[in-house]
Amino acid sequence: MTAAATPVAARRRARTTRGPGGPRPWLYLLPALAVLVPLFGYPIYMLGLLSVFDYRQAQVSGGQPTTFVGIGNYATLFGDARFWSVLLQTVGFAAALVVATLAVGAALAVLMTRVGTVPRAALSLAALGAWAAPAMTGSTVWMFLFDADLGLVNQVLGMEGFNWFFDRWVAFGVVGATVVWHSFPFVMVTLYAGIQAVPGSVLEAAALDGASAWQSFRRVIVPMLRPLITIVVIQSVIWDFKIFTQIYVMTNGGGIAGQNTVLNVYAYQTAFGSSEYGLGSAIGVVMTSILLVVTMFYIRALHRTGERL
Repeated sequence: MTAAATPVAARRRARTTRGPGGPRPWLYLLPALAVLVPLFGYPIYMLGLLSVFDYRQAQVSGGQPTTFVGIGNYATLFGDARFWSVLLQTVGFAAALVVATLAVGAALAVLMTRVGTVPRAALSLAALGAWAAPAMTGSTVWMFLFDADLGLVNQVLGMEGFNWFFDRWVAFGVVGATVVWHSFPFVMVTLYAGIQAVPGSVLEAAALDGASAWQSFRRVIVPMLRPLITIVVIQSVIWDFKIFTQIYVMTNGGGIAGQNTVLNVYAYQTAFGSSEYGLGSAIGVVMTSILLVVTMFYIRALHRTGERL
């Protein structure tokens, strides 16, 4: 009797907690929503609100009334050739950063599986130090390393006086190296953990079939790491698309004649440099919309990874 009643009681408890009359799973999210909605919802709401008004310094100081312009700021923005140029430059720069970060992180993740305990610990500590360094601090250090007169790089290469930030693409290369230095530890640690989780029996079977180390990596390890690779790629896209600190600090606000301007810096210059807060907010809304689309793919990839794992 007791044995027969136990499954019945378990089913009743399950219906109580998960059935129509029990608590819904989303109820457990209410505490987090109570914090996140005011923290993020209100700024996004104000960003969208300002983007439909002609809001400048005169309106901030109260000298002129605020004028509703609807989609006027967006029409001005989309009709500006500089906006499209900066957007394309941002997309191209972010794509290059994602590829470089993934390449460096994956290479070091594989290296960590091939070295001993002491080199692995040293590499991990160095990577985590780069990851923990604030963007402002890291950008300043790299800027001094490439200083034209006192920089260590110029002294070692015998190129005293060479300005690394004069040419557009050279400046992008230096800034990109700084961003990769900040970003590769996330990729390295994530992929290293994934490689360590690959069953040894699978690699042994591949070796018995005559697969070389490269073939085992390309045909066995990489397919098994595809969910993790998807996550780190999408996460890197989000980080690199909204880059601001490294560009602004190292190129002094976008480089010579704005040649190294990216979308986030362009929004800052428009809003605070030109005091066109409505137009700057419209740029922010466009950036937020793009990142929301990328985030949707990120959440979908997380969901699929959870199902596979």
